[in-house]
Amino acid sequence: MRSDANLPGPGVPDGSIRTTCPYCGVGCGVLATPDGRGGAAIAGDPAHPANLGRLCSKGSALAETLGLGSRVLHPLRRNDAGGYDRVSWDVALDEVTDGLKTIIERDGPDAVAFYLSGQLLTEDYYVANKLMKGFIGSAHVDTNSRLCMSSTVAGHKRVLGSDTVPGNYEDLDSADLIVLVGSNTAWCHPVLFRRMQQNRAQRGARIVVIDPRVTATAEDADMMLAIKPGSDSVLFAGLLVHLDANGLTDATYLARHVSGYDEALANARELAPTVASVAERTGLTPVAITSFYELWGATPAVVTAWSQGVNQSAQGTDKVAAILHCHLATGRIGRPGGGPFSLTGQPNAMGGREVGGLANMLAAHMGYSPAEIDRLSRFWQAPNMARHEGLKAVAMLDAVAQQRIKALWVMATNPAVSLPRADQVKAALGSLDLFVVSENVLSNDTLSAKPHFILPAAAWGEKNGTVTNSERRISRQRAFLDLPAEVKPDWWIVCEVAKRLGFVEAFTYGGPDEIYAEHAALSAFENAGTRDFDIGAHAGLPKRAYDALKPVQWPAPAGQPLGTPRLFAQGGFFTGDGRARMVPLAVPALASATSEALPLLLNTGRVRDHWHTMTRTGLSPRLSAHASEPCVHVHPTDAARFGLIEGGFARIANAFGAVVLKVGFDAGVPPGSLFAPIHWSAETASHARIGAAVQPACDPFSGQPEMKATPSSIAPVAYASQGFVLSRDGFALPEGSWWSKLAVEGSEGRLFATDATSAELMESIRAAFGEDGLTEMIDSEGGVYRCAVIRDGALIAALFIAPAGRAPLWDTVKLAFADAGAMPENRLALLAGRSLDGAADPGPTVCACFGVGLNAIRAAFAGGAATPEDIGRQLRAGTNCGSCLPEIRRIGAQSRSPVAA
Repeated sequence: MRSDANLPGPGVPDGSIRTTCPYCGVGCGVLATPDGRGGAAIAGDPAHPANLGRLCSKGSALAETLGLGSRVLHPLRRNDAGGYDRVSWDVALDEVTDGLKTIIERDGPDAVAFYLSGQLLTEDYYVANKLMKGFIGSAHVDTNSRLCMSSTVAGHKRVLGSDTVPGNYEDLDSADLIVLVGSNTAWCHPVLFRRMQQNRAQRGARIVVIDPRVTATAEDADMMLAIKPGSDSVLFAGLLVHLDANGLTDATYLARHVSGYDEALANARELAPTVASVAERTGLTPVAITSFYELWGATPAVVTAWSQGVNQSAQGTDKVAAILHCHLATGRIGRPGGGPFSLTGQPNAMGGREVGGLANMLAAHMGYSPAEIDRLSRFWQAPNMARHEGLKAVAMLDAVAQQRIKALWVMATNPAVSLPRADQVKAALGSLDLFVVSENVLSNDTLSAKPHFILPAAAWGEKNGTVTNSERRISRQRAFLDLPAEVKPDWWIVCEVAKRLGFVEAFTYGGPDEIYAEHAALSAFENAGTRDFDIGAHAGLPKRAYDALKPVQWPAPAGQPLGTPRLFAQGGFFTGDGRARMVPLAVPALASATSEALPLLLNTGRVRDHWHTMTRTGLSPRLSAHASEPCVHVHPTDAARFGLIEGGFARIANAFGAVVLKVGFDAGVPPGSLFAPIHWSAETASHARIGAAVQPACDPFSGQPEMKATPSSIAPVAYASQGFVLSRDGFALPEGSWWSKLAVEGSEGRLFATDATSAELMESIRAAFGEDGLTEMIDSEGGVYRCAVIRDGALIAALFIAPAGRAPLWDTVKLAFADAGAMPENRLALLAGRSLDGAADPGPTVCACFGVGLNAIRAAFAGGAATPEDIGRQLRAGTNCGSCLPEIRRIGAQSRSPVAA
């Protein structure tokens, strides 16, 4: 498993393996040191250029997600009773192959589809695309990256001629102005945000945030533009007009390297003729707009970075184009400290783009022109090349619902949670003639749709291959754990099916190194500088060199193995004439229309410490401590308008579905909007699968769904009681209860609300655990019930319930529950919720990296700490990824306020 490249350097633990983090597109390097018992110590790799040793809270907690308790370890086949039988790999693969053959022969190759994921390694992605698009002959291969960055792909290709990020992370260190558009970078890309803040502190860089919502990122910015949803392209069209009117464009760069400027400028003048018109469309003040335009125009070293607020939009491609236009017009592209920058959502979304993971792309950044189809067919010696673009994610699942697609193979993703209209998606999955899922978890919402086969795939620590991050940097993902039981890599599973379909010669690989070498050779095949993606320097790379591969930015053509840091400063765009193409933009519909029945726009997104549908982060007690319940964030004026109570519950509904969430007041959410997290599923909460309430409207160019502005209604929901339950064996709450499940030290916990009576809950507890070791505290008049089950010196279960609005806190009880060997001798103190050892209650977690609680931070401020830096020195909070620093600043401000005093 080790190679010379993994030999530890100075300060690196002996026995460590260099690998990469499986979360966001930052692509952080990780040092994993196996403990010989199936676990590992995790640290940031100081030698990796993406993170220089830093990890965010999620990366820091990776060791807590390595257990096998929730893993699928053997091939499973659905039986007639709806359960699953364990079968051999040969049986599973033979029957999957037979099912595919039957459907292809009966209905044609377009009746078959693959739905892939940015969690796959490049080698996995490559063989899946090769099999489907080159040998089965269907283009219906798409990926969950369609939901996160496909508008950037479309925008890049329309304007730059290729899907190329021009710059790199070092630009964030040397920029004088960083503009973050639709990106809560402090929470979603915290390692990069820490670099930006370091630049700000050391060099005086300015940070501007453009977002409808005042996020943690905005709290640490120099300027916040709270823009109306969907109006980003108007703001940047106005910037283009401003740049031209004030002589701030680069006439030489435009003349040599750009076409379409006059047409794009005329279009921008129609969209945004004056600052006043921009103000009307965006909801910003003329003063704020002018200040932003003047700052952008006067700062040569400017990076404009964007993420899901731009991409997940029905106007996403135009938003990207509008940003690119401003950089092209000023020649601010591909230069140190300046350029447009897409912050990718998933660890290998870009790797998937490289191999044709999107339905409208072929491998090696090729498209579906006759010449490209012919080139790929000859390289692969492919007998059945797909001849047209396939169905994109939302349309693909529509085709499943309409039974035009009969067979679907889902790999490493959870579409029954993440896709819009998630309820309909789940129902559609159940109608397939052949439904195959390659997974590493035994249970999720997609698996609850009952696939015919569940194939056990390698998890993060067992994977071996490559990934590409947001700055085009290819890094080695190295396995540091052995494959458990019958688990196999995704590439192996795909290749075994391919061989059974009759394509033995094309899919016989000795390992991922051979797949990567072929992938690299294809990138250089008949290229000669005409395509951006070229890693020809790695073509034919032997296994030893592959194992030792250091992080490198593509393009890395033959003779240039160290790669390319930046592109396009001197033009050289990958178009027929080498020029970028500025394009007219559509007049944007600023947001989906609200109505009297649906008066609010539902915006969805991430919380700080969780990832996608929590199949990994949900295993970590530390990551579950900061945001323990799915909440809808509402502006206080809207809360009053709709009769909502902070800490109460609300039902968000529209034509597509409904959810019930806890209510949180948030003045950073604009009036008329709601914000809800994407992470909770039917596995982790009773009523919080937000994808069920997201519209299916898509960008016309990219096919990316609008996940930021679904017209919705909101209404209060009342429950009689609220409480929590902790149990080492799980505990079923009464039917109709609202609950949120999360990992706690010792097993699992649920926060809940219910209309069940205390008597009913008492009966449930006694039925589940008996009366042996049961201690109860009952206040029948006050409606309070608390109990603990203590057996053999350990706390087995605890349940606290009180009337709604008086929900008991569980922080001290969780501490007692965490130590399975500790005897809670003072049962009355336990039931009273007091600390059993006299230690101060740390309070709700603020810093997940180091487990620092609210009360500890308040006490430090009360004791004389004046700044977040003081808190870091005393408690370490905020000194790792820094994503909790905005919250620490708020706590400090509250401690100094007259009310707090």
